[in-house]
Amino acid sequence: MKLLRRAAISTLTLASLAWAGTLLGEKSQSQAAGNGPASSSAYVGADTCKTCHEEEFKSIHGTPHSESVLKLKGGGEAHSCETCHGPGAAHAESGGDVSKIIRFPKLSTAEADKRCLSCHQSGSLEHINFERSSHAKNDVGCLSCHSPHHANTPQFLLSKAQPGLCYGCHSPAKADFSKPFRHRVDQHLIECSDCHNPHGTFGDKQLRSARTQQQVCVNCHVEKQGPFAFEHVPVKTERCESCHTPHGSTNPRMLRVSQVNLLCLQCHSAIANSGIPGTPSFHNQAQKYQACTMCHTQIHGSNFNEFFFK
Repeated sequence: MKLLRRAAISTLTLASLAWAGTLLGEKSQSQAAGNGPASSSAYVGADTCKTCHEEEFKSIHGTPHSESVLKLKGGGEAHSCETCHGPGAAHAESGGDVSKIIRFPKLSTAEADKRCLSCHQSGSLEHINFERSSHAKNDVGCLSCHSPHHANTPQFLLSKAQPGLCYGCHSPAKADFSKPFRHRVDQHLIECSDCHNPHGTFGDKQLRSARTQQQVCVNCHVEKQGPFAFEHVPVKTERCESCHTPHGSTNPRMLRVSQVNLLCLQCHSAIANSGIPGTPSFHNQAQKYQACTMCHTQIHGSNFNEFFFK
């Protein structure tokens, strides 16, 4: 009985040792691939990188990466270049073997994004939704817009300043901002990222939310925010875009249609069971009734009159 028990214990011990060896082997492979923490001896420091990559070293010196972000890393990873490109000892010892260092042009968009987000997603409300963003879903990654080494804007390391950067993909928006009535984006009084978060939001079209968690328009158009005693329902339910084209329009006040009455009649017409009040009988669409907002002046909402007269 004792011999059997000893044999069983020996078998379990051998199995445990084999399992531990497997785990150690997998861990070593993971570290070599840059997926796990490496020992400090695997890092050589930025001064070693500089001997061959002096131009890249100079281009990143003085940027937010070298001045602040990389200094937040601790231990072996606090080595500037190697924080992004991985430990460089094997690369240096091999005489510059490119297969032994992380090269971003050789990574897929998702792989490159993962390395950027390892620093930029943690604790950042700006980037926390990037993986669910329209950009990420369409293979537009961090390096599609940002250039750590050759940026044209010092603050966000953009490869090109707004709005030209956004126009590279969003050409219809560029046309809208050339219309007679538009938000003055081309004049740099407002930027695309003031209204949209390119890294993703929970809202449609990656729109930001206002400080009051309402639509972003009220950040500037505060007088339209309310709350009002008498609300114009579309303002709250269908948002500003139900009447306005936010980028630009050929119509005054960036309206969707040229005449105000035609815009109003899209909802306020004699449609059965619509639940929306129709126009009264004396509104016969003569010229004096075609500018609805001449009487209904507070069309976004009123604290005094249910018909928005004042």
